[in-house]
Amino acid sequence: MAAEEGQAGRRGAGAAAARRKAKEAAVGAAARVLFYPTLLYNVVRSKAQAEFRWWDEVDQFILLGAVPFRRDVPRLQRLGVHGVITLNEPFETLVPSSMYQSHGIDHLVIPTRDYMFAPSLKDINEAIDFIHRNVSSGKITYIHCKAGRGRSTTIVLCYLVKYKSMTPAAAFEHVRSKRPRVLLTRSQWKVVQEFSKKNAELPAVTSDCAKASPASEAVPLTEANLDGNDAPVALTEAASLSGLKTSPSGPVIKMLSCLFPSRI
Repeated sequence: MAAEEGQAGRRGAGAAAARRKAKEAAVGAAARVLFYPTLLYNVVRSKAQAEFRWWDEVDQFILLGAVPFRRDVPRLQRLGVHGVITLNEPFETLVPSSMYQSHGIDHLVIPTRDYMFAPSLKDINEAIDFIHRNVSSGKITYIHCKAGRGRSTTIVLCYLVKYKSMTPAAAFEHVRSKRPRVLLTRSQWKVVQEFSKKNAELPAVTSDCAKASPASEAVPLTEANLDGNDAPVALTEAASLSGLKTSPSGPVIKMLSCLFPSRI
């Protein structure tokens, strides 16, 4: 009986893993198809609306934004950028490392799938150490994904948690005050919370902008589904991720709307 139960458990785990891989593959395929149309949307909107900036200054040494084009590299250099962190997959990356290096810019590449996914804790630690080394030398780092909303924001939040002694919610509100359209998926917010818990015992680094955040403070999220609809979610720091409820999905024409600003 025990052997049969063990076999059933292994079969169930195998089936779950297969479903997860299939889901990841489907999201990856959708991301490839939608990359250029959504990139074009962001380009057009940035040209049409002055407040829809390609990147924003989070603090003196951090820029958060969308995927750079080759023409942006000299401009970033003039702004004092000495490091770039790319959270894109290879097909989303528009500037090769060699071009950054030719302009005296270090390039850290952490390929992370779009929409439903977040960087690993290992990758997060590598990224924020990269930022901190630059900050310690008075150098600016540009952190980007495709739209500068989710994957790159995850890295910036973790940096603020560790080196600015912020809670995850306070860090999010600070970043959103600088770049209003940032929005995390459920998995991205979860990894920020996990990172915060793992670093809770480390010595705090004080900061004027670090503020205590009440447990009731809500952080807006999206959860990308395979059918392309995003449902906004409100999450408190004390809430259980498993207890979240989503609002009804929008129409299919809002496919993968996590790329589009919810507020400006």
